Amino acid sequence: MAGLKAQIAQFVRVCNNLSTAIAYYERFSNACRYANRGYAEMFGQTEVSIIGLTLAQIIGDEAAAAIEPQVEQVRRQRLGARHEHQLFDAQGTPRHIEVHLLPHMPQEGDEPLGGFMLISDISRHRNVESALRESEERLAKFMHASAEGIVFHKGGLITDANPPLLALLGRTLPELLGRHTLEFVAPEQRHRVAEVMASGDEISYDSAILHRDGHALPVEFIVRTLHYQGEHLRMTIVRDMRDRAEAQARIHHLAHHDALTGLPNRLAFDTRAQALLEQARDRGERLALLFIDLDHFKRVNDSLGHPVGDMLLQTVAERIGAALRSQGRAGMLSDVTQLRGADLVARFGGDEFVLLLAGDPAPAAVQAVAAKLLATIGAPLEVQGASISVTPSIGVAIYPAHGETPAALIKHADIAMYRAKLQGRAAWRFFEPAMAEAAYAELAMESRLAQAVRAHEFVLHFQPQQSLVDGRLLGIEALVRWLHPELGLVPPDQFIPVAEAHRLILPIGQWVLHEALRCAVRWHASGLARVPVAVNLSTLQFQMSGFVETVERALQDAGASGPMLELELTERMLMEDVVGVRTALQRLKATGVGIAIDDFGTGYTSLALLKHLPVDRLKIDRSFITDLPRDAGSAAIVRAIIQLGQSLGLQVVAEGVETDAQREWVREQGCDAMQGFVEGEPMPLNAFEAWLAQRTGR
Repeated sequence: MAGLKAQIAQFVRVCNNLSTAIAYYERFSNACRYANRGYAEMFGQTEVSIIGLTLAQIIGDEAAAAIEPQVEQVRRQRLGARHEHQLFDAQGTPRHIEVHLLPHMPQEGDEPLGGFMLISDISRHRNVESALRESEERLAKFMHASAEGIVFHKGGLITDANPPLLALLGRTLPELLGRHTLEFVAPEQRHRVAEVMASGDEISYDSAILHRDGHALPVEFIVRTLHYQGEHLRMTIVRDMRDRAEAQARIHHLAHHDALTGLPNRLAFDTRAQALLEQARDRGERLALLFIDLDHFKRVNDSLGHPVGDMLLQTVAERIGAALRSQGRAGMLSDVTQLRGADLVARFGGDEFVLLLAGDPAPAAVQAVAAKLLATIGAPLEVQGASISVTPSIGVAIYPAHGETPAALIKHADIAMYRAKLQGRAAWRFFEPAMAEAAYAELAMESRLAQAVRAHEFVLHFQPQQSLVDGRLLGIEALVRWLHPELGLVPPDQFIPVAEAHRLILPIGQWVLHEALRCAVRWHASGLARVPVAVNLSTLQFQMSGFVETVERALQDAGASGPMLELELTERMLMEDVVGVRTALQRLKATGVGIAIDDFGTGYTSLALLKHLPVDRLKIDRSFITDLPRDAGSAAIVRAIIQLGQSLGLQVVAEGVETDAQREWVREQGCDAMQGFVEGEPMPLNAFEAWLAQRTGR
């Protein structure tokens, strides 16, 4: 008996330590006659308190009713049954359980006396399965919702793909499943993709896939490795890069092309020109580089506005393109191998264009192109109901004679273009080595001039203007000279052109204006000379914004009145902006300032324009006086100018009168005044004041 009790105790201990909850229910009373600790605690009972309770009392009426069909099946069929359901334990926690019902039959075939209930908690397994199912559902939703293509493959064979990838490929899912991924990769990219697949790397890289119709699409592959249900899968996100490729192409185009005209810019020109030069060197051929700059383009922007200026630049670009040979323009080519025999045109910014003629052009052919460009670019353009035009100045450099790099050719063609401008514009010039020497000398001159401005190395010389009738002093012209510390007195014709070309004429002109007014005020106050002092204006000064206000401030600073000053303008300055010139001169005239046209007869001023401008004097250019009285042509021109001045009520001054014969001739023709060496050379301040004192007897 003691041994049986020990065995029973051992059995109870074993059952209490099982993970399975075990209970025995009597058939007719449906009461619990045994329950191990796990079963009792599952329903908030103890091994003692649960004895005698019915199934409904233990698990609840609803749960008992739910399993009644299985219980009845066990009774009737005398076979075990299994089912799963969810219940809430004593703490209210939902539990997933698996229930096994086993009949208790003393002998096989007997009626069951009761039944065993074995309950296994499978909550953890079901939760894992539920989480996995939810993960799969989320992944499926992500795959379908993603805007980017996604493909899964195992060993390179496709196992799944989402709709965006199918759309990229132009295919259906059945067409992909089971096929190798490399079939849908662009041929030139397959080796790279195969290497990534073999290495198992998780990387991102650019590639290309094939659409059903055969064209390649630029994509980015983002490759990851997944472990799913014991399998090793590869997931690749396929990102469509067409928009990025187009954006990059656009950025590249903008980086290498002028936004206004669409022509290649300096960066693109240098690259393509270098390729052309290398080809020409290998073939022993020449190239010609033309540097084109528009004359007086700033006048268009200032008078008509930048939109009109932009339109004009676009038209010029089109005209240059039309003038090129039709068999191919490198400005429109991306493949350098196609450049042979083509022409390359670019815009460097502002109003500068550069043209490279390939194909071993002969000098005569280059001249023909330059002449054609002069005519084509300079043709009038109708804008806002008005006809406008600009002429080009063109410099030409030849490879290899004038340089073996794009930079050298551009530099020398630019120098030649500048020489064309100095010779009157609307012209073209071939580069000559002497030009480079002159350009270097000009650079040195520019640097020295800038230093001269800072060091105040300029002085004024003065030359009288006298009446041809009675010899009275009518005016004084102030002439700037550069007192170089080493070279001495530098005449204006050696530095004024450089000063004008590099805008140094602005500070120099300001100094001349203030210094001349200071002298005029002193002479008026002392009685030495109560006549106006004439100052020459440069085009840059006159076109400077606020020029009239600048003159007014200079008069005020010097304590001078308007009649003490006369401003001399050239005919060319009067023709550049008729409306603006007339307005500025009228404002100056209102202050009492005198207006003279210098070098008259060389600029072909419109007589209709002259009639409407508030001009006081015409100064006959010295080139017409030099050959008087023997040259009939000069005599006719001077006579006509004198008659024109008389008819318009203007005083006429003959410049450059150097002999008594010239003075007598212009006096006989009725000229009012003269200025020249015959009466007095330009004199420094002290000498001129002594000359004035001698005239006045002081």
